Amino acid sequence: MAAISPQHTFDGDLLTQPMIVTQGNRLSCVEPDYRAFIAPNSLRRMTRVLKMGLAASLKCLQDGGIHVPGAIVTGTGKGSLQDTERFIKEIRDFEERALNPTPFIQSTYNAVNGLIALQQKCTQYNNTFVHRGFSFEHALLDSLLLLSEGTPNVLAGAFDEITPEHFFIKGRIGHWKRETISNDQLYAHVSPGTISGEGAAFFLLTNTPGEQTYAQIGGLQLLYKPTPAHLGTALSQFLAQRNMQPEDIDLILTGANADSNHLHYYQLLDSYPQRTQLPFKHLCGDYETAGAFALWLAATILKEQQIPKAWFPMVTHQPERLKNVLIYNHFFGEQHVFMLLHSKD
Repeated sequence: MAAISPQHTFDGDLLTQPMIVTQGNRLSCVEPDYRAFIAPNSLRRMTRVLKMGLAASLKCLQDGGIHVPGAIVTGTGKGSLQDTERFIKEIRDFEERALNPTPFIQSTYNAVNGLIALQQKCTQYNNTFVHRGFSFEHALLDSLLLLSEGTPNVLAGAFDEITPEHFFIKGRIGHWKRETISNDQLYAHVSPGTISGEGAAFFLLTNTPGEQTYAQIGGLQLLYKPTPAHLGTALSQFLAQRNMQPEDIDLILTGANADSNHLHYYQLLDSYPQRTQLPFKHLCGDYETAGAFALWLAATILKEQQIPKAWFPMVTHQPERLKNVLIYNHFFGEQHVFMLLHSKD
């Protein structure tokens, strides 16, 4: 795995990293030194999301010890906003004449996939899903189907960025909080809206565990605009189909984001032990593919068998065991996702 996020997730030990506190409602990624993964002459022509996606994917392959993946499948909610905005501005400024084609080419949703394939000389299955809050989860589902059909391994990932212009537009329709807060105080400000984020996360998936294995994906379910009652029934069925009870879950990562418009969805978790529930969006902000960050975080916690105290100061004691982790996330009340992870042992 590999992740670039508003926290120190790309380099170093997760358990020793402090939480980065941002004063404001827009979290930006901590970007690494890309020169270790991308040639300097290519870096000059690439925008942020392309660099983040390519570097995260290459480090993921390096971590898994595989040079050429059997398939590349990604999800994104917006693609390269920076390139899209630049191209639209040039259409206006140059009155549709003498336009630079590079921003248009790099603004397409599959630009990151193409860069990865060119870099690694991968001519296998290559696909990008753009399905709002389901973008990464559909990529993950497609990857699981490929594995079941015999593909030896799949590079799956997600990437999204936030720009000042897009932040302003989403703020006009009420996505972000009106009051300015810091991310470490997010859950103390329950009001309409939340904080924005961005990130890139990649995973190398295989059918068989190995020395580099972090965790096992035990289940995935997607629900579109469910009622709270239907959501509770769906979660019970989701666990029952896997012969599990609520008490079998050791940790729940939730997409709770202090948005008062959607707090009622989390009532389905009232029957679970309170100490096992941890929200994660104070770390990465909210965006279409935040579920990829949650998967990265859950898998890392399972491998380390420890919850990072610096990132979750609300944890008073560590669970005795961390074997099963449930992720519940939704994107502004429309796309809801259950994901179940097991430790590799």
